[in-house]
Amino acid sequence: MKPLSNLISIEDLDAEQVVGILDTAEQLLPIADRRRNSVPTLRGKVVCNLFLEDSTRTRISFDLAAKRMSAEVINFSGKGSSVSKGESFKDTALTLDAMGVDCVVVRSGSSGAPLQVSRYLEVPILNAGDGWHQHPTQALLDVFTMRRHLGDLAGRHVVVCGDVLHSRVARSEVQALRLLGARVTLVAPPTLLPPAPESWGAEVSGDLDAVLPDADVVYLLRVQRERMHRAFFPSSREYARFWGLDVDRLARLPDHAIVMHPGPMNRGVEITADVADSDRSVIIEQVTNGIAIRMACLYLLLSGDTEGAEVTP
Repeated sequence: MKPLSNLISIEDLDAEQVVGILDTAEQLLPIADRRRNSVPTLRGKVVCNLFLEDSTRTRISFDLAAKRMSAEVINFSGKGSSVSKGESFKDTALTLDAMGVDCVVVRSGSSGAPLQVSRYLEVPILNAGDGWHQHPTQALLDVFTMRRHLGDLAGRHVVVCGDVLHSRVARSEVQALRLLGARVTLVAPPTLLPPAPESWGAEVSGDLDAVLPDADVVYLLRVQRERMHRAFFPSSREYARFWGLDVDRLARLPDHAIVMHPGPMNRGVEITADVADSDRSVIIEQVTNGIAIRMACLYLLLSGDTEGAEVTP
C-alpha cells in the first residue's frame, strides 16, 4: 500500500490503505489487549498528544497505544497551557518541533486544526478529532470492529442514527464504509441532518423502524448538546421515542446484527441501558479495538512500513 505521511482525514486514504491499517491492527490486537507488557516497536520515538479539546477515551487510547509500543509520550492539554494564555497555534507547534517530537496527535474543537499543524511541522500529524470535520481513527476502529464480526463489509448495510449534523464521526464513518463497499443509511430528525446529506453517498431516512429489518449494524450517534445553540427536537423523551434504540427495536434486527456507539452514551436517549448492556452490543469491544487501531496508525506513520505490520506480540 502507499505509505502514510499524515492521517488527517479518511478522504486522504484509499481502500488499500484502509485495509492495510485494519490488517495491521489485527496483528497488534493481542498487544493492545494486554494489561501489562509492551513491545519495543517504537522505542526511542516521542509521540505528543496535543489535546486542545476535552477528551477522555480518545486521549487515554492514544496514550496507551503509544506506550504499548514503548514510545515516549508527552501529553499537552490546552487548559493551563501557553495556548490558554494567548500563544498562537503556530508558536505552539514550533515549540513542540524544538522539543524533538516524532509525531503529533491533534484534537481540537476547531475544524482544520490538524491540517494547520501539518503546515508548520515535518513530522507525521494524526487527527484525533477536529471540530465538526473528521475523526478518522474512530471510523477506522469502528469498521475494524464491524469486520471482525461480519467479515467482508462489501454489501453490508450500516444504519447510522442520531445527531449526524454535529458529528465528525458520522462524516468519517460514511467515507470509510463506502471505501469498503458497504451501504450506509443515515437516520435522523430533519433538523439533525446536514445540508445535502445525499452528497455523502449515503441513503437518508427519517424512519428508524423501517430500516432495521435488513441492517447488519446499527451505529448510534450521541446527541451533542454542547454543540447545540438552539432546540433541534422538542425533548429527550420524544427523541428516544422516534430515534432511540430500545429492546423492542433491537428485536427487529436480524440475529447477526450488532449495535455500536462511539461513546460517551446518553443512556435513555439514543440507547436504553438494557440494549447498551446486551450481548448484541459491542461498545466495550470498540474501546479495546481503538487501542489496536491507534497502535496501527502510529506504527505505519512512524515505522515507514508500507506492507502492514509483521509484529510478533
